[in-house]
Amino acid sequence: MAFWLMKSEPESYSWSDLVRDGGTEWDGVRNNAARLHLKAMRPGDEAFLYHSMSDKAVVGIMRISREAQPDPKDPDWVSVRVEPVKALARPVTLAEIKAEPRLSKMELIRQSRLSVAPVRPEEWKLVLELARAP
Repeated sequence: MAFWLMKSEPESYSWSDLVRDGGTEWDGVRNNAARLHLKAMRPGDEAFLYHSMSDKAVVGIMRISREAQPDPKDPDWVSVRVEPVKALARPVTLAEIKAEPRLSKMELIRQSRLSVAPVRPEEWKLVLELARAP
């Protein structure tokens, strides 16, 4: 199983929207590197949902439920299907992630504009630990 981070502006599509809908097509990604990451996803992989722009925090865990297929809005791109797994005990902010030296190589920090990025297993575990911290 691989781990990912997928960004969404909460005003556009939030964790609560995902929970309400029970899942969604993750489409609209228009970046070549992010497209390669979407193509690498497999059912059962998990992804952090990161609220970008206003919240700037990891807020929940999603599961990839279908691998990449042509994006329904533009078949030159791809989309995957995701479903909610669980909200984090508390959001983990970008400031917290940047303050943790062991996360300094996380793609969220290295390529901050990338909307879909891999997360290393040790980074995944550490973000989950931060979510449990008071």
